[in-house]
Amino acid sequence: MSRTYLLPSAPIEHVDAYLAGGGGRGLEHALHIGDVATIDVITAAGLRGRGGAGFSTGRKWASVREGGTGLRFVVANAAEGEPATFKDRMLIRTDPYRIVEGAAIAALAVGAGTVYLATKRSYQREVQALTRAAVELSGTGLLQELSVNVVEGPDDYLYGEEKALLEVIEGRDPLPRLLPPYELGLFATDSAIGWEAGARPVSARGDSNPTAVNNVETLASAAHIMANGVEWFRSLGTSASPGTVVATVVGDVARPGVHEVEMGTPFSALLELCGGPLPGRRFKAAFSGVSNSVLPADAFDTPLTYEDFAAQGSGLGAAGFAVYDDSVNMGVVAHAFSRFLAVESCGQCPPCKQGSLAITADLEAICSGSAGDEVLGSIATRLRSVTDANRCFLGTEEQLVVSSILRVFPEDIAELLEGRAASTRSVHVPLIKDIAADGTIEYDRRHADRPLG
Repeated sequence: MSRTYLLPSAPIEHVDAYLAGGGGRGLEHALHIGDVATIDVITAAGLRGRGGAGFSTGRKWASVREGGTGLRFVVANAAEGEPATFKDRMLIRTDPYRIVEGAAIAALAVGAGTVYLATKRSYQREVQALTRAAVELSGTGLLQELSVNVVEGPDDYLYGEEKALLEVIEGRDPLPRLLPPYELGLFATDSAIGWEAGARPVSARGDSNPTAVNNVETLASAAHIMANGVEWFRSLGTSASPGTVVATVVGDVARPGVHEVEMGTPFSALLELCGGPLPGRRFKAAFSGVSNSVLPADAFDTPLTYEDFAAQGSGLGAAGFAVYDDSVNMGVVAHAFSRFLAVESCGQCPPCKQGSLAITADLEAICSGSAGDEVLGSIATRLRSVTDANRCFLGTEEQLVVSSILRVFPEDIAELLEGRAASTRSVHVPLIKDIAADGTIEYDRRHADRPLG
């Protein structure tokens, strides 16, 4: 569990220190063996995307290299906005050079001449670190003719969705496209906003410019794999989920924070690193951001792998965990999460926006004690349709989170409906604004004041 490599013991603040510690070896090896062999190495290593989906990185790179027409691009997704998550910012603060090197390896693999490092303009510390790393690495000649650009985007939750991310890079609002980046990438002349897939004959289409979008943790891992080899990477974690994972834990734990552990580490062991529960309390549930179904406390021994979390009916996501103890009524959590998603829904897909708003209103009525039992039927109906024709995963998140709470904690809902809840402790969606050097976490509470609609 203690074999870590992504988070250095001290921040790397200059390219000379980075190179002296072995930085750059991964890109040098990729340049030596070439694009196809590089993809083969990443595929053999079993690296899976750390942004949430856990998709094979090698397969993604191969699909970008082999698919579509026109140019190729690489985008490093550092638009971290998932509640309870800080791992991307921690990686950027401690070793931004590895992220730039990993992006350069991805560019070599897919045949791209341009890389975009996309983060939020409110993350100025991260903007400065990425800019410094890109400029300094370019100055060494290691990146050759590769163009590396830092993009500063809005605070919107959907900015981190890969199709919306491309829209922002192109100067538009973060509204998800219809087609994924490997089919319709940056600055494509083929139905540029991706609204009408396949609507024109092939002879009339322009270039699709396939684009590889990877989370910064994925790219940093790729740099280490190319430097240290497949066997080294597979010596960490499990056969299906090799390597380590940088996990964030906040909420009702003694010491919230960010930890790098091997894949396969029991979630309960991660919680021990965070000091366990608060004095006199018992763990009740945890959520991986707002993207997956609830993980109840009786499943806390689940190993931190994509397949084990899926077997529990949940998901590992970006490994940012909000933990709640027995002082919380889970109906209140359902309302807080639903409200967050309703506010962040962009409105392109009416079932998502209107459905999440209606579900939020019903949950608010439950929490205030002004609803009857019939409200559960209303919520169930909305949950079935909230995902209709969605362009992104947000409607599915609403469906997964709310339905799982209603299913796993029916007694909590009954207590609210019947006015006998032992606790109606308020819950804020844990959007992390910053983590200080001493581990103190500052939360962004402004979201609760944003209007619905």
